Amino acid sequence: MFSLIDHVHMSRALKLAEKGLFSTSPNPRVGCVIAHADQVIGSGWHHSAGQAHAEINALNSAEKKAFGATVYLTLEPCGHHGLTPPCVKELIEANVAKVVVAMEDPNPLVMGHGIALLKEAKIEVQVGLMETEARTLNVGFVSRMTRNRPWVRMKIAASLDGKTALNNGTSQWITGEAARRDAHRFRARSCAILTGVGTVLADDPQLTVRHVKTIRQPLRAVVDSHLETPLNAKLLRDGGLIFTASTDEKKTKDLCETGAQLFVLPNEKGGVALFKMMQALADFQVNEVLVEAGCGLNGELIKANLVDELVIYFSPHLIGDVARGMLSLPELTHLSEKRALKIQDLRMIGQDIRIIAQLS
Repeated sequence: MFSLIDHVHMSRALKLAEKGLFSTSPNPRVGCVIAHADQVIGSGWHHSAGQAHAEINALNSAEKKAFGATVYLTLEPCGHHGLTPPCVKELIEANVAKVVVAMEDPNPLVMGHGIALLKEAKIEVQVGLMETEARTLNVGFVSRMTRNRPWVRMKIAASLDGKTALNNGTSQWITGEAARRDAHRFRARSCAILTGVGTVLADDPQLTVRHVKTIRQPLRAVVDSHLETPLNAKLLRDGGLIFTASTDEKKTKDLCETGAQLFVLPNEKGGVALFKMMQALADFQVNEVLVEAGCGLNGELIKANLVDELVIYFSPHLIGDVARGMLSLPELTHLSEKRALKIQDLRMIGQDIRIIAQLS
């Protein structure tokens, strides 16, 4: 169905889409290539929300040469008027002959509509070329549109024996500088960074992107059942989100005066209702969440089946049995109860081992 040259052009489009890895949220990352046979006459990518979409940038770079051309798009073109005009209209007016789409847009406002409009205009459409790669690139956007919750990625830095801190709480630094820089790439692509109040009290983290060039900073969010977050916590600079079970009026007033936004989402045990929290983050148009927390919140999120992916950095050190672990989970009595993981990537980052795995 798809030729070698089709694969070559779509690969180029996906590479272009990756340029928006840190900047397009809440929009998807999209790339576009326009070609006559093996000759590329135009290309573009979506830079950030509110700016021109990938196909418009590609049409502009093609100037007047798009007549009768084939367009390669990593995501179905929009047929509705949002922050920008509909891209389908521009493709039709450019008199392109064919559009090859990696995947349908999961956004209900778009899903199948853009493709239908192209076909009505007698433009040939093919869908599904390198769809897996396109979905992986926009895993958070797809999650928010289809599950009404973000893609949740949990980052853990640990010793080779699985310890994240000494028993006294000291954790800086278990992994090396290269691993810490790499972890900031995951921060940069995330829409929000989530931690627990225990981590705030112990480390007072900034949770900002500092080792990667980016045009935006992710939201900072903390799970704080009893509103123990200090008013001068670094993550509250420039605002922040606090998910709590407390209705304490004085603490609420004081924290709101710092610029924080509070969400009271109690569960039946007096903690925070984590599933509702994820839905609230989706309402904030959060596509990807990076969890950087201690073993308590890590374990609760795993138990609630709210973690999609683990990014674990193992340093070549041993710390010992009494140190703090990665996840606080109930004791298993049968090995059949163990959680299965699917390894996606394994590589050295400096002197540390990075494993990326998805929970099945």
